[in-house]
Amino acid sequence: MEHPTYGNGKICYIEIPAKDVKRSAAFYESVFGWKIRTRGDGSIAFDDTVEEVSGTFVKGREAHGDKGLCIHLMVFDMRATLKLITDKGGTIVEDMNDAATEVTAKFSDPAGNVFGLYQQS
Repeated sequence: MEHPTYGNGKICYIEIPAKDVKRSAAFYESVFGWKIRTRGDGSIAFDDTVEEVSGTFVKGREAHGDKGLCIHLMVFDMRATLKLITDKGGTIVEDMNDAATEVTAKFSDPAGNVFGLYQQS
């Protein structure tokens, strides 16, 4: 299968606010395995692990908080991912609930952006 899959309405590109672009890129690369690349203009971009979503890190924007829309990243092992997040400079905003039907959590990256995590059962 060739990636990305194209389709009308597909979420395909994310701009992530970053105080320090290299630090943010290293965080997402080491925690989630995102492919980090440098574009011809020198900006740092990323592709997710299944090559379906790409994006870039942008300076000069406020971090995305947890008051509105929440984007969740899929993980295979929630506990291991939460530990890796804290080890690499992130913060757990909402820990997983072992008794919940849906295994989710929220974290803040080194720039203060809040994302959700989702573990497929």
